[in-house]
Formats: sequence, structure tokens, C-alpha cells
Amino acid sequence: MNEPEQTRTRLHDVMRAGRSVEAHQPWPRAVVNREGWRRAASLLSNGQWTLLGLWAEREQVHMALTDEGEFGVLSVQCEDKRFPSVGQSHPPAIRLERAIRDLWGLEPEGLADTRPWLDHGKWIVSATTRAAESYVFLTAEGESLHQIPVGPVHAGIIEPGHFRFTANGEAVVRLEARLGYVHKGIERLMEGASVERAAVLAGRVSGDSTVAYALAFARAIEAAHGIDVPRRAVWLRALMGELERLANHFGDIGAICNDAAFAMMHAQCGHLREQVLRAADRCFGHRLMMDQIVPGGVRCDLHQEGKALVSALLRECRRRFPELVELYDNTASLQDRTVDTGILSPSLARQYGCGGYVGRASGRSFDARRSPGYPPYDALQFETPLRQEGDVDARIWIRIREVEQSLALIEQILRELPPGSIDQRPGTLAAANAREGVAIVEGFRGDVLVWLRIGADGNIERCHLRDP
Repeated sequence: MNEPEQTRTRLHDVMRAGRSVEAHQPWPRAVVNREGWRRAASLLSNGQWTLLGLWAEREQVHMALTDEGEFGVLSVQCEDKRFPSVGQSHPPAIRLERAIRDLWGLEPEGLADTRPWLDHGKWIVSATTRAAESYVFLTAEGESLHQIPVGPVHAGIIEPGHFRFTANGEAVVRLEARLGYVHKGIERLMEGASVERAAVLAGRVSGDSTVAYALAFARAIEAAHGIDVPRRAVWLRALMGELERLANHFGDIGAICNDAAFAMMHAQCGHLREQVLRAADRCFGHRLMMDQIVPGGVRCDLHQEGKALVSALLRECRRRFPELVELYDNTASLQDRTVDTGILSPSLARQYGCGGYVGRASGRSFDARRSPGYPPYDALQFETPLRQEGDVDARIWIRIREVEQSLALIEQILRELPPGSIDQRPGTLAAANAREGVAIVEGFRGDVLVWLRIGADGNIERCHLRDP
């Protein structure tokens, strides 16, 4: 239960008790003692704060937090490579701490689940000294239960993942996933890399969200060094972000309907997605707009021909998409498979800090474009769609409303796009001391967070990228 408002512990009150890191921008960062770290974990567990990220480096563990519009990063020193577990009292942190254990060999004290998460025993170099062992899935007890293993190899081009269903007939009593089969080690590749090289790596964390990751990385660099981005570049970044959101929502709506055996919607939505990708290619030189956002601005301007092309795309989408929405809403076989299926309660969505369409379909309104917010969204008119049902149908309707929202945002951007330059390259980033930056942006799945430190030589010393 939450504390009464008069006794509520604010994030910045806890941070003031620690040692402030002045080089960290734009959010405050403080190094707290073990007791302060445990206090933060307890406030997460009772729902006062929300965990935005949890990561480590060689001697410290960090967590990004938000508390009713306040944002900050807490850090704790790892004595003897150990730190108090957050997951012990706040379950959403469990997998993150398992990843920390695999990547850095740091031990979360009190963590009940010590199974590896990313390390499948195949790495040439490992941060831990434990021997590879068979992975043990959690058990479930009950009459007539049986297990159904699925994956990790699937009949398609999706990422490998192993799913273990424990069921009684058609009733699934437990589903456990094991991922990490194609862990790429991008964060280690970034260590010592130039900003230019690191920006390329950031854009390849997830191909369908390359704009979101590139934007978050660029904004973190710009925050660390106080770089002012030209207004036209800021608006072009938003245009790319909304095109990416539009393409992926079209793809997802169609794919969900295809999973429910309604292939016609898949084909129609796939065609709309293809039109968005082709427009992006003609406007910015790449179907996914990969490498078009760079620290300091964007690589490619939008010319008059491009504006006309995007305007034509908007007209086509507005003509065809409402018919598909009506078709979805009036197809009983689809409703049978999406309504009251896969329900995520609002309380769990809040506890786990679910973002994007998952959180918004379960009553959590967090949208990084609004809070903490970033330009040019403060100058654009849009609402954050919200539903309470938390089922597959609600998540589809959130995507539908976000498609409509993105079409309106793109129209505003084209109308208000300011003139001017598109690039303010930072040049050398060498400084007397290391600088740190953090940024959070709204990708199509939800909020994407990037935290980084730039060394005195101007290269990346450490970078953490957190997916939704």
C-alpha cells in the first residue's frame, strides 16, 4: 500500500542524501549507500516509484527511476562485487539483475532466482566463474499437468526464444520464456568506440526501432555536452519517429489478425506498411531510416518533393485504414480470439512499469513524449490513448488510435516544419573530465532509455541501452 501523501518519500529527497554526480545531465544522479539503495527498492515495491532501468558497470550498479514527473538515476558502489538486490522485493528487477550477474559478475544479495539469463554457457569469455549447467525451468504442481516446449528455433524469421508451457488441457497454468540466444554484446562493443561508431551500433539494437534508439542515443550525447540541435532537425527527427511508429503499428495489427487466422487483414495492413517504408526510403534514403539521426542533427533534409510524397501517403492511409478498422470491429471470429484474451491487469501494469501500447491498454498513461517530454512534441497537439481492459483487443485498439494519432502528428509536422540547417555536428568531444548523459524517447513499443558516459578522450566509456 502506498504511503499517505504527507509522508510520501520523494525521489529527490533520497537522492539528496547521496553524493551528487555533477557531470550527469539532464537528470540528477546520486551515489547512495547500501541503506539508501534498499530504501529505493522498498519504495519501488510498494508502488510509489517506477523502475525505468537497471544496469551495471565494473564497480557500480545504477537504476533510473521516476516519481510523479521527477526523474533521476541512483547508483550504489559494489563492495566485494556484491550489491543489495532490488528484485528481492520488486519482481520486475529480477531478470535485469540476472543479466547484470551474467554480464558483470556482480552478485545481487538476496536474489532468489540466480539462474543465468543471457549466458547460455557458450560465451568464449564470461564474467562469472560458474560452470555451465542445464537450465531448470520453474515447476508447477497440480493434477494432469503436462509441459509443451516451443522453440528456440521457430518456423519463420523471428528471433529465437524458448517457451515452456505448463498446461492442463487448453488451460495454461504457467508460461516461462528463455531468451538471449542472439545476444550481440553491443554494449561491450561500444566501450572505447568513437561517438560516430557508437551511434551506428545504437541504431542496430533493434531494426524495427532504429529511429527510436538512434534518437535516444543522440539526445543522451547532446545532454552530456550541452549541444543545441537546429530546430529543423528536431522536427525532422519527430517525422521519422512517427513514420516508424506508423509502419510498425500497421505491421503489428495485421500480424495479430493473421495469428487469429484472418489473413486478409494481414495482407491489407502489410500493404499499408510497405507504402510507409517506400515513402521513408524516397525521403530519407533508407526504408527503416537507419543512420539518419546523428548526434547534433540529422543526415538528410526533407525537400518539397518529399513533403508531397508524405502528404500523398497520409491521404492513402486515411482513405484505406478506417475500412480495415471497421472490418476488424465487425468480424466475430476475430473478436472471439482477442476480447478477454491475454489480460494484463492495471495493477500489474503499474507494478512492472509497462510502457507503450501494453501499458496504455491497461490504464497506464506514461508517454515519454509528454513526460519527461522532448521537442517538438511540446509544440504539437496530441492525446495519449488509454483503455482499462488490458486484453488483446484493447492493445489492438491502442495501436489503432496511435495510427490515427501519428497521421495527425505527421500532418502537423509537415505544416509547421521550420526552415534552417539540419546538423550541428559536435566536433571533438574531448573534455577535461568524463561527461554523462541520459535520454528517454517514445518508440513504437514504448519508452527506450539510453545512459552513457563519454571519457576525457571523447570516446564512449560506457553505454547502456534499455529496450521497452
